[in-house]
Amino acid sequence: MRLLIVEDEKALNKVIAKRLEAEGYSVDRCFDGEEALDYIAVGEFDAIIMDIMMPKLSGLDVLRQIRSNKNNTPVLLLTAKDTVRDRVTGLDAGAEDYLIKPFAFE
Repeated sequence: MRLLIVEDEKALNKVIAKRLEAEGYSVDRCFDGEEALDYIAVGEFDAIIMDIMMPKLSGLDVLRQIRSNKNNTPVLLLTAKDTVRDRVTGLDAGAEDYLIKPFAFE
């Protein structure tokens, strides 16, 4: 299974990737919304784990753009934005799920 991690905090991005690779996943990593769109345009992913608050283009903007392009790759939003309104906005934008930071791998 090939995953894309889109997280601007480099240390967190690295930790997530290492943990997923240890579980046998193939992981590509990028650090901002524009880079995410580039990866998504040229690669096929089984799922995307994406932060919302990122430089250049937010995770919600990326999500809306890929959904408008009929890309139905499952997206898990991983974010510090924790209000019910934030969750509803993310799910309404097309995310499959919404995970709030900090989180536990277990």
